[in-house]
Amino acid sequence: MSADPEPPDDGPEQPEPEGRLRPMSPAGLSVFAAVGLVAGWLFHQLTDTSTSVPPQVPWAQPLALFLVACILFGTAWSTRRTIAHHPARLSPHQAVNRLVLARACAYVGALVAGVYIGYAVSWLGVSSSDMAGQRVFRSACAGVAGVLIVVGGLLLERACRVPPKDPEP
Repeated sequence: MSADPEPPDDGPEQPEPEGRLRPMSPAGLSVFAAVGLVAGWLFHQLTDTSTSVPPQVPWAQPLALFLVACILFGTAWSTRRTIAHHPARLSPHQAVNRLVLARACAYVGALVAGVYIGYAVSWLGVSSSDMAGQRVFRSACAGVAGVLIVVGGLLLERACRVPPKDPEP
């Protein structure tokens, strides 16, 4: 007799179901980008009416976003190479962590790209401000960096795919 209670016998053991994750949907990313577009456009309208000087986009913002995109591209390349050549070096929890990072970055990248592009579009045709052209250009650069983050996130998500196991004969 053991100290641990025996589990009830439910019949033959059933194998644990294998979980499958579907890739990110373009619709979800589009929703985040659309919300960002509206938010960026509204941000300009609100700051223009509440203050006399709407904020400028410093070069640090697009550069930081480009850095994040570069890190994602590098991580995707490293992950793809590791899984292709030495799959045992990447533990399952590391792969899941990278997958979560990929998805989070892709969704946030879509939102950020939408905000900056919306802010840039809101400045098009505004001739009353001498800094409008600068705001459009820097915001567009940050928007492009946001799009690169989305692409990097999608590539990292794709790199986390594990090839199917060969069926044993």
